[in-house]
Amino acid sequence: MNKDLRLNLIKAFEKGLRYDGRKLDQFREISVETGVIKTAEGSARVKIGETEVIVGIKTEVSKPYPDAPDKGTIMVGAELYPLSSPDFDPGPPSIESIELARVIDRGIRESHALDFKKLCIEKGEQSWIICIDICPINNNGNLFDAASLGAIAALKNARFPEFDGTNIDYKKLTDVPFPLSREPIEVTVLKIGKFLIVDPLPEEEASADARLTVATTEDGKLCAMQKGGDSPLAVEDIKTMVELAMDKTKELRSFLGGN
Repeated sequence: MNKDLRLNLIKAFEKGLRYDGRKLDQFREISVETGVIKTAEGSARVKIGETEVIVGIKTEVSKPYPDAPDKGTIMVGAELYPLSSPDFDPGPPSIESIELARVIDRGIRESHALDFKKLCIEKGEQSWIICIDICPINNNGNLFDAASLGAIAALKNARFPEFDGTNIDYKKLTDVPFPLSREPIEVTVLKIGKFLIVDPLPEEEASADARLTVATTEDGKLCAMQKGGDSPLAVEDIKTMVELAMDKTKELRSFLGGN
């Protein structure tokens, strides 16, 4: 951690401002575009400031897990390519990419956003697996929130391919949407000193004492949380961070639009 950078950040926070002129609880400009990958069953591009993430959806048919013979499932993967940030290295998945994928997976899974039973084709024999691939194109901070928003936008955009019971025709998509009943959105709150901020820049992420990513459904239900950073959080800190995250979730949700 760069102590001089941290000190300068805190001095700015004391004036209610950040390096880019935003308020502590202010997001950068957000845009969401769907259907950006023509070879995928669903896709979305999310931009939060200069951070850009593409999420693609692909489907497979496989035998259900033995402990869930009447359910399908999801698989979430994230690739942090060096082209998106000089901080990312080539090679096997890093701890950061694994955490990103798990946080997005948990928000979707724990909210019961997808009806896994409706992904079952034949009990004990065939079920759909929905693969969610997260690909940052440019990382300028806050990948968690961008990826979360992109994953839900892509799932809303997705349609099942034609399937005759044996073969999948990925070139022909049906009009059948995925069984998406809830739309969990995640907001990450950072604590730097005594200050709480949202939508952090890389410099702010590097100076954080702790972070909390909070997943909330459209009816205000808290469904998942993930803590990061080395410093502990007091109960009062967690309560305040959750309240801030849930309030900002409403702002992000407005960018999802309809199906």
